[in-house]
Amino acid sequence: MTELKTPGQLTIGALAGHTGLNVSAIRYYEEVGLIPTAMRRPSGHRVYDSHVQEVLILIRHCRDFGFSIEETRALVSLSSNESRDCVEAREIAQTHLNAIRAKLAVLSKLERHMATFVQSCNDQCAGGPAPNCTILKDLRGEDLSRPAGCCQPK
Repeated sequence: MTELKTPGQLTIGALAGHTGLNVSAIRYYEEVGLIPTAMRRPSGHRVYDSHVQEVLILIRHCRDFGFSIEETRALVSLSSNESRDCVEAREIAQTHLNAIRAKLAVLSKLERHMATFVQSCNDQCAGGPAPNCTILKDLRGEDLSRPAGCCQPK
């Protein structure tokens, strides 16, 4: 349901439908300057040039990949400037990839610790009183040098 009132113009609702973004996100991207300010009809409704649809799709994909607003702003700027080199886009993507890899390393370490906590509970105290659970003791940083089965019901 494209609401073309003037050739090459789309309402905010039509843009939302075509881009998969909600209306409030489009308003936000306009507010922070990622897309040009909409023209207004006499009724006050926003209308956008049709090229804004491509920009919004780029923005949505950038956000889906976790790029920050500033990284997204830089990529949007690059997308319409033929005098700039694509190496700039690669550098932004490389920096983002490095950050993702650092987060993955932290998450991997967290996963190993959680797996150890759960296995410790399975091996030593599952089914016993909660206050004696090895997971809670691990999270409190208590010494785990206790006999196996210390929190089994008596």
